[in-house]
Amino acid sequence: MIDAQIEKIEKNLSGVNLEGIPISTVDSPSAVLELIYQLKIKDVMKTAVITASRTDSMRRIQALMKEYYITGVPIVDERHNLLGLVSIDDVVTALDEGYINCRADERMTKNVIVLEDDMPLSFAISYLNKYRYGRYPVVNKKNELVGILTSKDVVGTLLAEMNREVLRLEKINQEKGKSASASADMEFATVQYDFELAGRASTEIKKALKARNIDPKIIRRVAIASYELEINQVVHSVGGIMRCSIQPDKVIVIAADTGPGIADINLALQEGWSTANEWIRSLGFGAGMGLANTKRVSDEFSIDSTQGKGTTVRSVVYINSPKEV
Repeated sequence: MIDAQIEKIEKNLSGVNLEGIPISTVDSPSAVLELIYQLKIKDVMKTAVITASRTDSMRRIQALMKEYYITGVPIVDERHNLLGLVSIDDVVTALDEGYINCRADERMTKNVIVLEDDMPLSFAISYLNKYRYGRYPVVNKKNELVGILTSKDVVGTLLAEMNREVLRLEKINQEKGKSASASADMEFATVQYDFELAGRASTEIKKALKARNIDPKIIRRVAIASYELEINQVVHSVGGIMRCSIQPDKVIVIAADTGPGIADINLALQEGWSTANEWIRSLGFGAGMGLANTKRVSDEFSIDSTQGKGTTVRSVVYINSPKEV
């Protein structure tokens, strides 16, 4: 099963280019999805970054691109804070319009789309597919440039990590895992806008299910439900609790938050309806599919919400359910 997943993803990645990446944060094989939400951008990015100063000329930056075979150069100050970016297009325009000897800070792009090193890898994939730029500067919380990321970095790291994942799963199978009849309860806290830990609960739930040799199709459904509910809490509430109960015949996921509540549940269940602001949407979230996706993969689904007091969502997936998603 895992070998087939790897063969599929390797085939998809064989034609990858610098403008996007053919991996979905929802529809990829479960082994790949786990890696996407487990890895951080700092695990994937290159830390050896070729940079220039604000006083360097466009001609000097052109020489750097030629010397190192790169298509973009970040501009930083003395403390390595990111100031802007000069792309190959900027250099070509400078040559065409005769200002190749101008300073970088006069011609650089100042409104640069960046990634933060502690973001989950899923953010990078969303950025690569949404904006279609070839490379993204990576900064830390102090806005210091700490790396650069391209789609090739993502692909190479995923393939390497997938090989490690195969070895891990083979070891689990050899040990026969834990008994599927054993029950287990798990609980995780979420914090509003804490994207550094986003996906932690769903990742741990998937690991627990895999250790019990649960059918991968069932694991996939639980993973989708738990991740969507977890992200909903991070984006829309002021924090909450994710609970998972693995029972002999079913998996129960309960997401309880202390957020503003849902004014119209029927409207919230409609695909594409969302109250997310533009900042959340720019990060690749807030598409209005969270509750709809959770309901779609669940055998039982319910919402209890009171405005000003919070929301509790319950999703149940039966271990032997024939439901396909």
